[in-house]
Amino acid sequence: MSALITGSVIASFGRHLMVRTAQGAELRARPFGRSLEVVCGDEVRCRIDPRHEEVHVVEVLRRRNALWRANSRGGAEPVVANLTRLLVVLAPLPQPDLFVVDRYLCAATAADVPAALVLNKSDLGVDPELAAELDSYAAAGFPCISCSATSGAGIEGLLAALTPGTRAALVGQSGVGKSSLVRRLLPEAGVAVGELVREEEGRHTTTAARLFDLPQGAALIDSPGVRDFAPAVSGLDERTLGFPEVAQLAAACRFADCRHLREPGCAVRAAAEAGSWNPRRYESYRRLRRLYERLKATRGR
Repeated sequence: MSALITGSVIASFGRHLMVRTAQGAELRARPFGRSLEVVCGDEVRCRIDPRHEEVHVVEVLRRRNALWRANSRGGAEPVVANLTRLLVVLAPLPQPDLFVVDRYLCAATAADVPAALVLNKSDLGVDPELAAELDSYAAAGFPCISCSATSGAGIEGLLAALTPGTRAALVGQSGVGKSSLVRRLLPEAGVAVGELVREEEGRHTTTAARLFDLPQGAALIDSPGVRDFAPAVSGLDERTLGFPEVAQLAAACRFADCRHLREPGCAVRAAAEAGSWNPRRYESYRRLRRLYERLKATRGR
């Protein structure tokens, strides 16, 4: 039996992994056993099987944190691990789905990971409606970094957020330019992830998460684009679902167990109706509340 070695997962595509050892070697690997969930950013122990020339991840070391999503059964699945910051990328085009943005921010709050927005393609212009939404996010504690991967405008602001020791993940909708931002920050990162992590049939993958080391000592994880995202219900604070505005306003609610939907004397709903809290953010909370209760019921079956 070969000795165990430790390493960091720097790329993942399903059950196909790339592990970097402490000596800097990069090894293709797979989890050993169907129940082991391994994601980009994990620290792991591996065993090399010399007979079959395979590397098996046999243990995931204790995570400092992880971004968790809900699956269709109401369970939790890790997305990326061991972050110091989450960067939710959006752009004027494609039209931003702010409800997805909200859910990523709620997942970050649940994981106790500071989050910010990155508005890419800022050279396309920002309409007043989106600008107002960005102001609402800033007021809630989620600042926005405006930049353009194409022109390079504002990239210094993104670099300033990636201080030495930072490990940040880029998440968001497909087409917002996450990989373009990585290439702007690290031009030599043009190697396709599929050349590092392949499927059994030998086809190159295009939907892998990949960690890149930046020259200033930060690390950036480029994750696949999504159409939808739901945070894992098990990690959410049942009272607020990760909305800081709800946490602030709920103290004035008539009932301590208020769900902020139809209850009398609800300060959260009153603030949204009066316009002192962004009505769209309140609608986002309502949608997540309904999803939370549906997934929680599914999980309990």
